[in-house]
Amino acid sequence: MAKKDYYEVLGVNRDASDEEIKKAYRKLAMKHHPDRNPENPKAEEHFKEAKEAYETLSDAQKRAAYDQHGHAAFEGGMGGSPFGAGAQGFDFSDIFGDIFGSGRGGARSSVQRGADLRYNLEITLEQAARGTETKIRIPTMEECETCHGSGAKPGTSPTTCTTCGGHGQVRMQQGFFSIQQTCPRCHGTGKMITSPCSTCNGNGRVKQHKTLSVKIPPGVDNEDRIRLSGEGEHGVNGGPPGDLYVVIQTKPHPVFQRDHNDLHCEMPISFTTAALGGSIEIPTLDGVATIKIPAETQSGKIFRLRGKGIKGVRSSSHGDLHCHVAVETPVNLTERQKELLREFESINQKDSERHNPRARSFMNKVKDFFAG
Repeated sequence: MAKKDYYEVLGVNRDASDEEIKKAYRKLAMKHHPDRNPENPKAEEHFKEAKEAYETLSDAQKRAAYDQHGHAAFEGGMGGSPFGAGAQGFDFSDIFGDIFGSGRGGARSSVQRGADLRYNLEITLEQAARGTETKIRIPTMEECETCHGSGAKPGTSPTTCTTCGGHGQVRMQQGFFSIQQTCPRCHGTGKMITSPCSTCNGNGRVKQHKTLSVKIPPGVDNEDRIRLSGEGEHGVNGGPPGDLYVVIQTKPHPVFQRDHNDLHCEMPISFTTAALGGSIEIPTLDGVATIKIPAETQSGKIFRLRGKGIKGVRSSSHGDLHCHVAVETPVNLTERQKELLREFESINQKDSERHNPRARSFMNKVKDFFAG
């Protein structure tokens, strides 16, 4: 039976690039490999067919001969079979190396960037609004001064790992695949420490504390992050240090609640002030402000003071202060106060619809509800 065209087998055009040919073969090899298709006798046939096509088209000289003479290029005196001596050195890691690692001879670098650190900084609302500068003390892993980060006892040096030969990785054969993984003995460093440093126990780093100054810009909010570049943990084997992220946490305020750039507060007023009107003083972040309370003000009414909020880090203007009125019911009344209130209620009941329109409206809605 005549052989299929190699380009047709791989499903690529005749002008396909080496990478396209490699990609097509990898897909077919994964699909038809006998280990993955034990109950399909045709799978091995398709696998060998794809392998033969790839071995020919992936070799520049063989591909040129095939393009000129077809399958005849490898019959009789035209050349050797693709399954001859040249195929015995075929390494599947060339195809699958980019899935499981760096391929042949690729050792992972033991130089590593230091870890980033997080520090939760609690500040007051006033500090968040105006900005401040504070000092923090953080734990960190610093390079050991005794061994200068080598992990070896002074006067000695780390030796090459005998398991991986200093590459930091070893190749494991698992069935069809050759998998490259971190060396279990040296953990990827490629080095062994026979005489560890007594100060750091061979780690090359020791736990220390350092004090840093942090500038808090005006307007920061909860969960805002301030990055201190290079103030994280030191790198491994000469790697760059990580960064320190200072995360803002605002303490609860006794008066104000923050909503982005706006502030909210509850403003208790007396029964008489709500009924007759008057003026009250309320605190703001800039001092004291006066609010005029109109007569017949109801509980829940909101007064807005423009520009008395916070100017956010990314804002061009200040937010507002929202004052929520809460009419306070008097407590601990004297007998005279109770007497006056009873007299007031008696007079009020003579024309309750006029004096208590909201109560009258509510009762009408209740009647309609039960009537319906």
